[in-house]
Amino acid sequence: MKKITFFLSLIILISCKNQEHNNSDKTIADSKEQTVIPQKGKKDHQVRDIKKAEIAPNVDGDMNDPIWNQTKWYPMDQNWIGEFPDIKDFFGRYKMTWTPEALYILVEIKDDILYDQYKDPLKLWWDDDCVEIFIDADNSGGEHQYNNNAFAYHVALDGNVVDLDAEKKPLLYNNHIKMKRTTKDDVSVWEFELTVYDDTYQEGKANDPVVLSNNQKLGFAIAYNDNDTSKERENFMGSVFVPGEDKNQGWINADIFGTITLVE
Repeated sequence: MKKITFFLSLIILISCKNQEHNNSDKTIADSKEQTVIPQKGKKDHQVRDIKKAEIAPNVDGDMNDPIWNQTKWYPMDQNWIGEFPDIKDFFGRYKMTWTPEALYILVEIKDDILYDQYKDPLKLWWDDDCVEIFIDADNSGGEHQYNNNAFAYHVALDGNVVDLDAEKKPLLYNNHIKMKRTTKDDVSVWEFELTVYDDTYQEGKANDPVVLSNNQKLGFAIAYNDNDTSKERENFMGSVFVPGEDKNQGWINADIFGTITLVE
């Protein structure tokens, strides 16, 4: 009788151990299924709310549209290339607004010499005076040098808009940005209407622009290439702090863009 009792106890003990082992495996499996692996991506910085315009501003290089009286100036005071310029040589600031159809940007630049040495808009376009607008439609960040994950639009004094395409060649994107510049003495007012495209954009194809909406986030930065009659640009002044020694990263890496949030 004692032997029978012993064997029954042994069977029950083994059964319990097996059950514990099986439950332990299931717990580990469930834990693995619930683990979220963090994805690399842009960390939002310089986050700014951009107010919607009830009436879109006229792109005429004039600051008198009602929305421009209701929005604040932001500085272009980050030295990306060259020595920090004297205020007599350069001063830059900008404002922004939006409608579902486009982003609108007002830029005021104090520059005593406007220089356009290359009449061919696709030749060394970055060494002429120009405004450069960086836009990332989904604020995802990442590399965009030769793809449309983001855009780096160089807008020349004459209104030509240049970026690099997937074939590593410069291309005119004049249908992406409408621009008007007015200049009085050494102060220029640049006004832009920017149609936003996302990473599905393909050159030479029919592409639908992004419809902008409340609470939407976009990656954004803006800069000015300043050249006072030199062979190469002398300064490159941006709107976003870029860490490290090489600050000329905007045309390659959308992680350095600030983040704008569209609000009503």
